Amino acid sequence: MRYRHPARDQIRIDGVLSALGHPVRLAAVRVLDAGGEHNCGSVLTVLGIPAKSTMTHHWRVLRDAGVITQEPSGRENLLTLRREDLDVRYPGLLDTILAGARTDEAGA
Repeated sequence: MRYRHPARDQIRIDGVLSALGHPVRLAAVRVLDAGGEHNCGSVLTVLGIPAKSTMTHHWRVLRDAGVITQEPSGRENLLTLRREDLDVRYPGLLDTILAGARTDEAGA
C-alpha cells in the first residue's frame, strides 16, 4: 500500500496547525523531530500508547496535512517528519511550535 502525500506547495497552514493542535499528534511530532525514520511501534512505545489502532487516525491527519511521510516497510510503516518541506513553506513555524510544547511541558 502506498500513501498519498501532498506536494510541498500543497501544504496549507490551516492543515498543519490543525494537525499539530491535538496533543497526541504534537507529542508524536516531537518524537519524530529527533530525525530519521521511525517505525510506528517505536513512536507508540515512547508515547505510552499500547494499541496501533489508536494512532491510525492521527497518522492520517499528520500525513494529509503534509507534516509526516508514512511509507510501508514490511508489516510496519516508517514515519519521517517533513521538516525540510515545512521549514521551506513556513520558516520557523515548526521550531516555534515545538519550543512552545517544551515550554508548556516544563511549566506543567
